[in-house]
Amino acid sequence: MSTPTPSKPEDEYFSKIEAEKKKKLSEEIKQALDAEERKKLKEAHWMHCPKCGMDLHAVVFRGVTVDKCFGCQGVFLDDGELEKIAGEESGFLPGLMSLFRF
Repeated sequence: MSTPTPSKPEDEYFSKIEAEKKKKLSEEIKQALDAEERKKLKEAHWMHCPKCGMDLHAVVFRGVTVDKCFGCQGVFLDDGELEKIAGEESGFLPGLMSLFRF
């Protein structure tokens, strides 16, 4: 008794499933390595000036804690800190735009 040969659509289906499994496994490995690498980079560069490499120091400026390098006099802001320092924009256009925000 001979075994039935798979049809072309069946072969394609199983090949597609196998390729998806390999792709998912590859992405999981990549994410694990990326997370490890990001952790190492963060430990190496945390609170170091990106310009000159000296230590950054937290200083309060206008009620916002910013990172300052006393080596090159650079000031570095985290997400949202510039908006806090600059304050709200005033005028017609920002007022008009605020009407359309949800």
